[in-house]
Amino acid sequence: MKSVELRNISHTFASGRSGRGLPDLKVLDQIDLAIEPGWFTAFIGPSGAGKSTLFNVITGLIKPDQGQVLISGEQVTGKTGHVAYMPQKDLLLPWRNVIRNATAGLEALGTPVAEAAERAQEMLGLFGLEGFDEAYPGTLSGGMRQRVALLRTVLLDKPVLALDEPFGALDALTRRQMQLWLAELRTRLGKTILFITHDIEEALFLSDEIVVLSNRPARILRRFTVPEGIGSMDDPLFIKTRKELLDSLKEAERP
Repeated sequence: MKSVELRNISHTFASGRSGRGLPDLKVLDQIDLAIEPGWFTAFIGPSGAGKSTLFNVITGLIKPDQGQVLISGEQVTGKTGHVAYMPQKDLLLPWRNVIRNATAGLEALGTPVAEAAERAQEMLGLFGLEGFDEAYPGTLSGGMRQRVALLRTVLLDKPVLALDEPFGALDALTRRQMQLWLAELRTRLGKTILFITHDIEEALFLSDEIVVLSNRPARILRRFTVPEGIGSMDDPLFIKTRKELLDSLKEAERP
């Protein structure tokens, strides 16, 4: 059984501005995709291609005009609560400390505060947040804030995590540290991870496969299985695969 299946997904945003002559905007075009359990799948493509819209469809925040979404074989099109979603911004609440921010999702689902806090406390070490349980977002670095946001997402205990450019706003050094941390964490979590990025090196470093989306309306242009044993950025295999991805992105940017 596949972890995630997208069957013939298409979606158009209506302009909503009658009388102004603005056309509707087709964003997704007949996307078919099946993802294996436990795989890390990165999505890359031109800016504005529809990657975040696709994630909103997968998570049930948007019901597509056409097609079906299946999670672990269950048809969940337009239904939320089956995928844990981390958007681009950490969205931490400044008046809540680390523990209370981490438990915000559980509390929204009705989990008692004390029970949610206990579950979060048990995972602080795994997320490198030990000793920061009482800290507030304003005192944390960008990388620490992202760890809290990811802990909040993981605590929802869904089989699929959808991460929309979680490291995009970080400086280069912090971003690399977070990539190394996530690479180790994913093995321990055993979740299926969907990951949007504009960074080819990041995609190659973290992923089992990379999905290249075309310019809007997005369709799947290519799927790359990341070669086993791919090494550092000066590894000939890394260089070869990166060039193939760059060539695909150039193709994707064509109208």
